[in-house]
Amino acid sequence: MKILYLTKYTRLAGSSRMRSYQYFPYLEEAGMQVTVKPFFDDAYLKDFYAGKKNISAVVKSYVKRLGVLFSVFSYDRVVIEKEIFPFLPAWAEWMLKRLGIQYIVDYDDAIFHNYDQSSNPIIKKFLANKIAKVMRFSGTVVAGNQYLADYAARSGAKNIEIIPTVIDLERYPKKNNDMQLPPFRVGERSASEDDKKCIVGWIGTKTTFEKHFLPCKDWIKALQIQEPNIRFHIVGITEDMDLGKNVKYIRWTEETEVAEILKMDIGLMPLQDSKWEKGKCAYKLIQYAACGIPGVASDVGMNKEVTVPGETGILASADEEWIQAIKTLKSNTELRHQMGRNARQLVEKKYCIQVTADKWCKILSK
Repeated sequence: MKILYLTKYTRLAGSSRMRSYQYFPYLEEAGMQVTVKPFFDDAYLKDFYAGKKNISAVVKSYVKRLGVLFSVFSYDRVVIEKEIFPFLPAWAEWMLKRLGIQYIVDYDDAIFHNYDQSSNPIIKKFLANKIAKVMRFSGTVVAGNQYLADYAARSGAKNIEIIPTVIDLERYPKKNNDMQLPPFRVGERSASEDDKKCIVGWIGTKTTFEKHFLPCKDWIKALQIQEPNIRFHIVGITEDMDLGKNVKYIRWTEETEVAEILKMDIGLMPLQDSKWEKGKCAYKLIQYAACGIPGVASDVGMNKEVTVPGETGILASADEEWIQAIKTLKSNTELRHQMGRNARQLVEKKYCIQVTADKWCKILSK
């Protein structure tokens, strides 16, 4: 079986890497021949992450994607990541439907809100229902969470499957917390634990940092004053963002991201509370959990599924709740380790490619 993947990005982008590229070895092992044609190339992504706009690269991407569409009949299956042409009507998807190609479309974000919530009146007027049409024209919609699946159902999609964004267990060893500890009682705090450094971490891109993490600056600075032994590791940001003296900024690479997460004791995933965030797939929390690290996360969207309060982490809203949650996990070592073990078990059960690869194989084989 020959499969064409029309991804939005190369594997340099986390969304395409996790939703598509990491599955290719499993699909090929199942006897499928995969061809991938990303919309944007590495050069565009590097400019984008650096905050540069490359108009010529964007135009080139549209022309290249148009050429790829002439080859769709050479494949048995076509998988589209989100949409064929960003910020254009769903004409291409409609044409595939008219030609009898029941494509599969995959979502890990609520990109329909790029259109129906746009501040640009022209985009909102002409593209508000674009993604609903893309879903309706498809043979199958694969949604990363229930919020996205519900939108697909309201849009009239014929077949809907929920597959979360997952990690590969072979890449994520558990943090070694198997140490002998004295009996634990909730709320107790030992002097020896107070003396230990505690690393609180976050991982992501500059865009998500500026939108979700930077608004936490005040309580992060306040916490460093209250708890001088806490260190913050920010993976994916290399310049000083004025978060305090106990903050280390670390360059992200695919090869080192897991090693950096394993250095953390607590993982953070703050989110703004908006419609867009309800469609996010809590991937940071899944990464932390895979390493046996509890998360402290905003009480928003899928965060509430991965961070089970009292079991795999702590949910927080107000600044003081974030501070108290981190203090609790820092001082109560056994609680932190138990939550980490629970989090790893949750990933092994629901959020790893070892579970979801077979589901993708079945969808493609229908």
